[in-house]
Amino acid sequence: MFAVIRTGGKQYRVSPNDIIEIEKVAGNPGDIVELSEVLLLGGEGAATTGSPTVSGAMVAAEVVEQKRGEKIIVFKKKRRQGYRRTKGHRQELTALRITEILTDGKKPSKAAAKPIPAKTESAEKPAAKADAAPAEKAAPAKKAAPAKKAPAKKAAEDKSGGDKAPAKKAAAKKAPAKKAPAKKTAAKKAPAKKAPAKKS
Repeated sequence: MFAVIRTGGKQYRVSPNDIIEIEKVAGNPGDIVELSEVLLLGGEGAATTGSPTVSGAMVAAEVVEQKRGEKIIVFKKKRRQGYRRTKGHRQELTALRITEILTDGKKPSKAAAKPIPAKTESAEKPAAKADAAPAEKAAPAKKAAPAKKAPAKKAAEDKSGGDKAPAKKAAAKKAPAKKAPAKKTAAKKAPAKKAPAKKS
């Protein structure tokens, strides 16, 4: 059985267990929402059309998620006027899972909404385990790599000789010390030369 419903200025063809995204309606995840604007009912027999809606028909749905759609860029421009405006818009949406299509004024049963969320949770748990497993494998690989590099560095130091490396470091430290006093003496001599020039 299927139904054509109208909500948010749009029409949707729905069947039980379908998941649709509609304009935002009030409700928290897990709540049951009643969509009473049923335009058409179809199934095994002839379709029933409404004028404008089918009397006594209703579609019950469970709120899966409240979210926002993809960003739409709104750009306005007036040529030769120096007017340009850019804005972004994200439409607020509600994801619904259709639980029942009701006729003859029946009310939705809350029991119909409970089994499927339990299945989705069980489906998420294996996915979480699968994500955790590669992370665990990657961590030991990273730890092993630095351990291999450390012996290689030690071997290089042994070949080159441990005494040569500290000597180079000491020489590098002494070089800046020699340059600094030379600059200081030049700075002291400059004022001394200028002073006698002013007296004469």
